[in-house]
Amino acid sequence: MLDLARLRALHAVHVHGSVAAAATALGYTPSAVSQQISKLERETRTVLLERQGRGVVLTDAAQLLVSTARQVMSLVEAAEVALEEQRGRPTGQLTVAAFPTAACGLLPPVLAELTAAHPLLDLRLVEVDAHLSVDLVARGVVDLAVAHDWDIAPLPAPDGLERAVIGDDHCDVLLPAGHPLADREALVRADLARERWICQPAGSVCHDWLVRTLREAGTEPDLAYQVGEYGTQVALVAAGLGIALVPRLGRGAIPDGVVVRPLDPAPVRRLYALWRTGAARRPSITAAVDTLRAHWSAAA
Repeated sequence: MLDLARLRALHAVHVHGSVAAAATALGYTPSAVSQQISKLERETRTVLLERQGRGVVLTDAAQLLVSTARQVMSLVEAAEVALEEQRGRPTGQLTVAAFPTAACGLLPPVLAELTAAHPLLDLRLVEVDAHLSVDLVARGVVDLAVAHDWDIAPLPAPDGLERAVIGDDHCDVLLPAGHPLADREALVRADLARERWICQPAGSVCHDWLVRTLREAGTEPDLAYQVGEYGTQVALVAAGLGIALVPRLGRGAIPDGVVVRPLDPAPVRRLYALWRTGAARRPSITAAVDTLRAHWSAAA
């Protein structure tokens, strides 16, 4: 009989594209994932992974097993949902995916409260870019995702997924204290022409929003510094190297030498919780979503 943990490891390599990424998602070491797959190869007398450059690819036989793993994991999830629903309280493992600023600015107190209130609930957290999390939920890799969207890129909701709004995360303009605009109470988009920008790298929704918004205001943005971490962006602003548009969630303390000003109209990204429809009856899903929304409301 095929071992479920080994099938899950193979499925994770298929979803995440590498043994290392699969290990991160599963909370294992890469060697542990490799061992699971090696055991599965011996168990099935089949080669499942082949070297390609510095990575691996799944063989045709592995693709067949991945399809089987997906079906088996779906059946296991249905059984777990039924048992948890029968108990009437959150139990078992709940894996949550969250984009970096939510993992930093929202999830710690939420996970702490859930852990204290529900000792039989085994919570796990995976940090992942927001645009990847929907697919991870749909594939059954994680149970719940905290994701976001902007007006230019609405969050997709494929069949088989449900979602709930957590709240709206406003963005502000950060300027060096000596900047000519720092004395104003609020800014409009026309004020931001000809500025040197510190922003997210190309390909991110935040980057695309900034470029599109400034172009619509008749300005071609000067993107001088493109860095992914908001903490680094704040540090660059503090050094007087440019201005930045930074969400409030996960922004952290504003250092001396940085001025925060609202932009009118305010840029907003909306946060959502997503889960599979088949898991909607899980008390742990309900408790997690309620706690996320409660903490967001309390912080707003």
